[in-house]
Amino acid sequence: MTPPADRRAAALADPTGTWLRRFAQVCWPWARLVCFPHAGGTASFFHPWRAHLPPDLELYAVQYPGRLDRIGDPCVDNMDVLADAVTAALEPLTDRPLALFGHSLGALVAYEVARRLPARTGRAPLRLFVSGRPAPDRQRPGTTHLASDDVLWSQVTRLGGTRAEVLADRELRRTVLPALRNDYRLAERYQPPVGGPLACPVTALLGDEDTEVNLAEARPWAQTTLAGFSVRVFPGDHFYLTQRLPEVVGEVLRRMTEGAPPRCAGDAGP
Repeated sequence: MTPPADRRAAALADPTGTWLRRFAQVCWPWARLVCFPHAGGTASFFHPWRAHLPPDLELYAVQYPGRLDRIGDPCVDNMDVLADAVTAALEPLTDRPLALFGHSLGALVAYEVARRLPARTGRAPLRLFVSGRPAPDRQRPGTTHLASDDVLWSQVTRLGGTRAEVLADRELRRTVLPALRNDYRLAERYQPPVGGPLACPVTALLGDEDTEVNLAEARPWAQTTLAGFSVRVFPGDHFYLTQRLPEVVGEVLRRMTEGAPPRCAGDAGP
């Protein structure tokens, strides 16, 4: 196994390759969509999205450390450290319009990255999509990260989105629990930032049966931006986006093109 110091050096040398997984490569995309997974989630959660995207949109997903091909990398439970690292990884991709989509915990990470991008790259995101998460000043207090392994795992079962055979795999449970606990700690310790509103539009999405967020908690995402806000409620629970994938992707694409620079022949190739 590669020593931790060598892995950290590799991450610094190639942050984009370390933090991002590209699922749809496009020679000259009109825009890029970067997705941020939920607590305990991986970049592969968004792999099915590529079948529903147009050929001129490039799809990426963030791979948090401590899972799958980054199982040997230490988890990050500090939001500033995590958001700074992902922002650095995205910098080479900002030559094209960049939209961010985060689900649950990923909504908070995407929001923090959206706050940092203008200062680092001089460009605000095309749009921020926040899914399945209360607005920053409506976060629910919680101590799940301090609970026993059984209680923590019961949260995964309760929220759905994970196949029964996966939930029953004890070895997989042992492997996943450290990252899951880390991610709950990251979310439950999160404090709303002090600073100005975003310069990009924000769209909040949620399921009408989601126990983790309701419409009253999602609407205040409007207060995080000066550039316009919309909200969309879908049928379903916390993982409505897997149950309604075509509709969700359709909403994302529709909102991405609102107010975006017109695509032209030059966008199809170099």
